[in-house]
Amino acid sequence: MPFERLLAGRLFYAPCHALTYCTFLFGWGLRVAGQKNVPPTGPVLLAANHQSFFDPPLVGAAAPRPLTYLARSSLWANKALGRWIRFWGAVPIDRGFGKEGLQTVLGELDRGNVVLMFPEGERTHTGELQPLKPGISLLLKRVTCPVVPVGVAGGFAAWPRHDKLPIPDPLPTASRGRSLAVAFGKPMASERFHG
Repeated sequence: MPFERLLAGRLFYAPCHALTYCTFLFGWGLRVAGQKNVPPTGPVLLAANHQSFFDPPLVGAAAPRPLTYLARSSLWANKALGRWIRFWGAVPIDRGFGKEGLQTVLGELDRGNVVLMFPEGERTHTGELQPLKPGISLLLKRVTCPVVPVGVAGGFAAWPRHDKLPIPDPLPTASRGRSLAVAFGKPMASERFHG
């Protein structure tokens, strides 16, 4: 990832990762389970449901390793935003997850990175899981690394798609149903998807 190539980036990442984790912990009562299910080295594909804008930094804060994020290429139209998300390890893919997107993901995995993807392709409109994008099955047939399912809960209640800003649910107060949770499932061998 870009920030890992520079000493300053590595020094910057740890405190920002801790700050992000604490923000979710104290602002939304974050709970995390299954971190040991993410292999400590080598390429890994994380596949998570997509509930809100929180999801990329939320899974990143919960993950035991730095992540490479897949972000729609239109976000790079804003140069400042493009530089910022690239610094945090985002790589652009087309929204339809075509051939270029597939090659991008496989390239990041070949570098030994942990790649986070949202197979639904966009945030849920209702809080329910949406159909998976067609290119996902092709990707899963091509990967040769463990695939770790990731469940995100509470994101839709904390920051629904139609709201401009998130709704806090601070840790010291009683939960109003907007607390956040991330669970990493058992890794699945890639061969399971090659049939």
